[in-house]
Amino acid sequence: MSDLVFITGNQNKANFLQQYFGRPVQHHKLDLDEIQSLDLKEVVSHKAKQAYDILKQPVLVEDASLTFTAMGRLPGTFVKWFIEDLGYDGLAKLAQSLDSQEAVGNVMYAYHDGSEIHLFQGTMKGHIVAEGRGEGGFGFDRIFVNDGYDVTRGEMAEEDYAKTSYRTMAMEKLKRHLENN
Repeated sequence: MSDLVFITGNQNKANFLQQYFGRPVQHHKLDLDEIQSLDLKEVVSHKAKQAYDILKQPVLVEDASLTFTAMGRLPGTFVKWFIEDLGYDGLAKLAQSLDSQEAVGNVMYAYHDGSEIHLFQGTMKGHIVAEGRGEGGFGFDRIFVNDGYDVTRGEMAEEDYAKTSYRTMAMEKLKRHLENN
């Protein structure tokens, strides 16, 4: 794992990965193309290929999606742009206007070792609240409540946050892959 570079400009994501693995993980910000696709696998695979072509060493990229059940696959991989335009409270307001506030968060890591791309996905189901709550987490955590909980991810205790995180689920799969290969 020492030659692996995590491609992110988000320090919180880098910290979460380092905390999970219990050791420093090299990370680097690259401006990669954001292809227009609702297919998370397609998005991260493209990013991994592009990052590997630039750095010429094993890379790990990550992308996430948030879908509102009542909107099919939207906002999906475009959630970043929805948030940029509407903000988290605007995204929550949009969800409240729908017949259902059920939502699914997906995260996918793509590890490119130079010969092939390996994908690791985590999923969490829940719903969107009317207003953001809590200061913890990052991304849409302030408006997302995991199934089985009544607090947002932004309000969760650290232990529950890690236990229910789609990142933790995906990283466990990544960790097993790296240990076995």
